[in-house]
Amino acid sequence: MTNRESAWRERAERLVNRVNEAFPRPEFKNWDLCEELILSAIATCEQIVKLEIETENAIWLLNHTGYYLSKKSKYKQAEPLYLHNLAISERILDKNHPDVASSLNNLAELYYIQGKYVQAETLFIRSLEISETALGDKHPDIASSLNNLAELYRTQGHLNRAKSLYLRSIAIYEKTLGEGHLDVANPLNNLANLYQDQGEYKQAEAIFQRSLAILKTFLGKDHPDTASSLNNLAELYRAKGKYKQAESSFLLSLAIREKALGKDHPDVAQSLSNLAELYRIQDRCGEAETLRHRSLAIYEKVLGKDHPDVALGLNNLAELYRDQHKNSEAEPLYRRSLVILETALGKKHPSIASSLNNLAVLYYDQRKYTEAEPLYRRSLAIREQALGKDHPDTASSLNNLAELYRAKGKYKQAESLHHRSLAIRERILGKDHPDVAASLNNLAGLYYVQGKYVKAKPLYQLSLDVMEKVLGDEHPNTKIVRNDLQRLLARL
Repeated sequence: MTNRESAWRERAERLVNRVNEAFPRPEFKNWDLCEELILSAIATCEQIVKLEIETENAIWLLNHTGYYLSKKSKYKQAEPLYLHNLAISERILDKNHPDVASSLNNLAELYYIQGKYVQAETLFIRSLEISETALGDKHPDIASSLNNLAELYRTQGHLNRAKSLYLRSIAIYEKTLGEGHLDVANPLNNLANLYQDQGEYKQAEAIFQRSLAILKTFLGKDHPDTASSLNNLAELYRAKGKYKQAESSFLLSLAIREKALGKDHPDVAQSLSNLAELYRIQDRCGEAETLRHRSLAIYEKVLGKDHPDVALGLNNLAELYRDQHKNSEAEPLYRRSLVILETALGKKHPSIASSLNNLAVLYYDQRKYTEAEPLYRRSLAIREQALGKDHPDTASSLNNLAELYRAKGKYKQAESLHHRSLAIRERILGKDHPDVAASLNNLAGLYYVQGKYVKAKPLYQLSLDVMEKVLGDEHPNTKIVRNDLQRLLARL
């Protein structure tokens, strides 16, 4: 290296040190400063790569810059920074260093967000193995890695594998830190979410309550994490049809978040959206629309108009318009949401499948079956590829396509798909799950429209039994099934 090159490199390393010192931890409260400095940070990261600067400050700057970019949904820009961060960490720290495990975990999280589950799993497992080698299998960091891998498996519908890892994570935290320690609250919350996925609402509620109690004890009732726990509990109440309890918890969570984080925080937007959904299913459309617009405005202001959360906000507003038969207002929102998601996440992400499905439902409701069918089929194909043929979301796609075939009078094709959907739901979710009851009811409805009342009756009855057991006699879905059964009985 010439003297000139050496001097240039020294200047570059000093620049790395200055920018790293100036660029804050990319927490939400620092996002304004991050945005002011992001171009300088990116340019400096480019110099790190070009000049092969391998220092701890270079590692930190690459990591913080990548993290901020990922939060702003700029995944393609974040990935090379995370990859270079990992490469430097492996060279200067040793491949089995705990910080290398942390770098692997961050890259895995990035792939997870993008729906690249195979790459994410590989990195999560590598991160876990390094941590176990370096720290032992009872260290709290192991519990954190187990929890992250469990979240991936839950998303993929591997619920039993996820449950096992959540329980291991909780056991490590409880043994090393104590049963009431703050770190226990997060895996407890995630385990409760899993039980909710499975329709095990009593177990879910008990665990949500335990997680909430820990957070209140350690952080206080006005902390944002306490608000998140209240939000999750409210979601459970909404699923159970306990709308008054859900509304109370949603409103409390929203109030805490607005006070602690400010009215323009993404978590506030989430609370507004969740409360709007509660109002939507109660036909309180005016209140729901106001909240939907507020939530969307926050996401656009804070995250930018091309962020996946903005796409979610657009989709949710479109759902509300669809419910009100405002189809001309709903369709452009669905399409704009789909474009944002395809640009940010690629055309094979599970979120694309959901967006396609929702647009197909809009067409189905208008009896535009020719437009709906290819969207349902594309949604199904994405879910089968990204999530697997036995995932609950795949079952939902099969169910929706079956309902389309029923409407078109293609009863044999509809029956085959309903049976496939039902089999997946029973196998993955258990026979006492509301989604299983929905499949039974839909299959019964298929037989009903064909005049096969004898075949329909036991399915309606079984569906009603599950609904009453899991959701209670007064839940709206229970009432729908009961009415369907009574309609059938009147014809016998």
